Amino acid sequence: MPNTDAILQTMLAADNFSKWLGIVVDEYREGYCKLHYTIREEMLNGFGIVHGGIVFSAADSAFEFACNSHGRLSVALDVHISFIKASKAGELLTVEAKEIHTGNKTSFYDITITNEAAEVVAIFKGTAYRTSKEIV
Repeated sequence: MPNTDAILQTMLAADNFSKWLGIVVDEYREGYCKLHYTIREEMLNGFGIVHGGIVFSAADSAFEFACNSHGRLSVALDVHISFIKASKAGELLTVEAKEIHTGNKTSFYDITITNEAAEVVAIFKGTAYRTSKEIV
């Protein structure tokens, strides 16, 4: 069984973008990651709502953490997102990544982004390629 704490700390130590986003990991285990962050003014687009790239990036971080939780370096093969509800500055968003399937070479994940009212903000789906390289 991999040391998920060591894996997460290794990834977080070098992940400056997730730090900039203000991501806080709440739960982490094999095939799963739950995190949260707060929308800041500099994350808004010209319409005063969160830029889609910010929501995508936070979901991508949860995807990265979850698909690497088994200890093998994994990289995105295919991802897509559907935006459902806009968010504004000050809102806390929660991102939950759940493993659907892990095989020898690929893994599949559903990632849901919700606001404080438990409303779905976006749905992200990801497929990862699993290399043979160990993370820790």
